[in-house]
Amino acid sequence: MELNPRRVALLVAANTALAPFAIDAYLPAIGVLAESINASIHHTELSISVFLLGFAIGQLCFGPLSDRVGRKPVLLGGLAVFMLTSLMITTADSLTTLLAWRFLQALGGGACVVNSAAIVRDCFSGREAAKVMSTMAMIMMLAPLVAPAVGSVLLHIAGWWLIFVFLAVYAGFLFWLLGTRLPETRDMTLPAASPRQVVRNYASVLSHREGMGYICAVAASFAGLFAFVTASPFIYLDYFALSPSIYPLVFGINVVVIALSNRINIHLLRKRTPQQNLRLGLAVQLVAALSLVLATLLNIATLYTVVPLVMLFTGMIGLITPNAISSLLDHFGHISATATALLGGVQFSCGALAGFLVGAFEVAHLWPMVLTMLGASVLGNIGVRMLTVKPTGYA
Repeated sequence: MELNPRRVALLVAANTALAPFAIDAYLPAIGVLAESINASIHHTELSISVFLLGFAIGQLCFGPLSDRVGRKPVLLGGLAVFMLTSLMITTADSLTTLLAWRFLQALGGGACVVNSAAIVRDCFSGREAAKVMSTMAMIMMLAPLVAPAVGSVLLHIAGWWLIFVFLAVYAGFLFWLLGTRLPETRDMTLPAASPRQVVRNYASVLSHREGMGYICAVAASFAGLFAFVTASPFIYLDYFALSPSIYPLVFGINVVVIALSNRINIHLLRKRTPQQNLRLGLAVQLVAALSLVLATLLNIATLYTVVPLVMLFTGMIGLITPNAISSLLDHFGHISATATALLGGVQFSCGALAGFLVGAFEVAHLWPMVLTMLGASVLGNIGVRMLTVKPTGYA
């Protein structure tokens, strides 16, 4: 089957969009879901952390497996697991069953998404690969923006369960689409790394001082983001009493700001290094987190102060993530797949931990969110400044 760059980009982006839909589509329904399973909204929010943890494990385990048995078996197997578990979530009648099915759903999602970058690497190189990744990035930027709105509509039509039926149908559609339109892209004549070599590759990244500084930056900013994502149903729907129909708009504007900061990053890179932009993004993020804590402390944290400061915090991901990843891969071009998989594992594990810190203690206030965001930002700044070389010309 002839490989068309645009077709591959669309197929892979549609596959990668599964994760943000699984995370964001049910956010407007978390309050209703909590009532349905007789749990608090804070404990129900832990289903986000459980998903992130399963997603991290799925990437770490199934990435190397796809190098051995091929992309399609792992991809289609992951989609089948995701589809079946999404349907099982609709039968959840307790917090325990919800968390168990969400974890299994995330394992399937991790198996799907980890193959996306590998498929692009298999098929393209150089400028062609960059074009495909750019098309993917544009499509992917829409997913977190659209997902809460889709979830809000489905909640209004029938209830929270319809959101997970939608996810199952989407996974089934991808199973058919990728099964019939995407060939096996891995060259099966090439030898795959042995399990021992995979462990050695992971260890080489973990022991690299500067590389871990860049991983720390991405993981910390992602943890701060998911402190907000996990807390947002309570903060916006309960604390500030927004309606489920307005919630997607207030939530989605963060994605727009991230997209804008991506464009700003590209403009700044004409005169600045990626490392300079990375440090700038981390510094601004720290200022935003400190301002959130100060506003909460002074009791002036209203919707009109919290939303812009959260936008500023999350927006800096457009400066932090691309520059940290490119800097990391400058050191690990020979094992880029391993470095990327490890980054994803650490990133989603930290997101899960941040979500747990926000939701586990059932504090009906802004404090768990703002303190977790501040802690994550502090760690990100310290990690980069202690572990990486200071960029030339940085003031």
